[in-house]
Amino acid sequence: MNVFVVGGAVRDGLMGHPVSDCDWVVVGSTPEAMVALGFEPVGKDFPVFLHPKSREEYALARTERKTARGYKGFAVQAAPDVTLEEDLARRDLTINAMAVPEALAHLAPDQWAGQVVDPFNGLSDLQSKVLRHVTSSFAEDPVRILRLARFAARFADFSVAHETLQLMRHMVHDGEVDHLVAERVWQELARGLMADKPSRMFEVLRACGALKVLLPEVDRLWGVPQRAEYHPEIDTGVHLMMVLDMAAQLQTPLSVRWACLMHDLGKGTTPPDVLPRHIGHEGLSAKLALQVAQRLRVPNDCKELADVVAREHGNIHRSGELNAAAVMRLLTRCDAIRQPERFALVLQACEADARGRLSLEASAYPQATRLTGALQAALSVATADIAAAATREGLKGAQIGERVEAARTAAIAATL
Repeated sequence: MNVFVVGGAVRDGLMGHPVSDCDWVVVGSTPEAMVALGFEPVGKDFPVFLHPKSREEYALARTERKTARGYKGFAVQAAPDVTLEEDLARRDLTINAMAVPEALAHLAPDQWAGQVVDPFNGLSDLQSKVLRHVTSSFAEDPVRILRLARFAARFADFSVAHETLQLMRHMVHDGEVDHLVAERVWQELARGLMADKPSRMFEVLRACGALKVLLPEVDRLWGVPQRAEYHPEIDTGVHLMMVLDMAAQLQTPLSVRWACLMHDLGKGTTPPDVLPRHIGHEGLSAKLALQVAQRLRVPNDCKELADVVAREHGNIHRSGELNAAAVMRLLTRCDAIRQPERFALVLQACEADARGRLSLEASAYPQATRLTGALQAALSVATADIAAAATREGLKGAQIGERVEAARTAAIAATL
């Protein structure tokens, strides 16, 4: 029995990145032998075991054979005669198809020299900063398109090998992407959105044609013009990518980045004779964002934040012109009184939108400060005391609500 650390741990170690988790492959063993050594079986689709002490996962070397469309259409064979090279051959990218013997795994990567098992030249591609498929079996699993795009967002200075991009285009043309399940699409999109340069993920998906299949609402934004006085970059798709990268620069959470991706979808439906104006695109964006969220089964926090940002980002951008009563109405529409933490995320998305424009990346966003102060003033109002006094005066229901809103509006006015 021989044990190797494989995949991302080797890649990250060679790149000088921290290694958090190790994937282990066991060559020349059986499930019975693993159990006899104290390993705990946990795999459902193939033999995976937990180490009796470290609790890390150890998988038996295996091969995979395509049996049907989609990412689940595989027959798996794990047997003692499966070699390490055969196991590495089923992996997606060459930079993920390297291994190091267990005895060396805990040494510093600079001591791995000459000991890295690299049958597919992953080290060369790592040094050349190229994302390249291992074998033609890459085409058997459509999830690999999403994974590669996600790696492009994580390693933004890596290019996609020409032959790999061509293979991805063939996969899209053959309909493989049509068979991806919503949960897996969301999982990979979410991970890519949280990378340092999420725009790269969408650039790769667009280049191979997968974006048009998975997110046609986003794909059609390229080539749609905007008014140059507001958007010097003009192209809506270009703007969207700048917004995503600004959201990453601001280190925002996933819900904000998803809201940024969704905020301008309505511009893709503007009639040509109206361009470059986009009248009422906010409401259309909210409607389309909801449809996307339902299709991809997006988590509620992301779905709800995207709805608020799509509907109100224009009003928030113009909020410096609003008086206290209008600001109070804006806060009410955003449900900011009840959910102040979420409103802070709304403002993060709006800042990314405002700064995701050509030559405006370093600009300030005073709207966030103004609205945050207004919300704090509104929240400071002693509503219970006001409601009690109004009740003593014989007021009820909506009348009490009006009294509270008036007090909050007055508090906001004092801050503007």
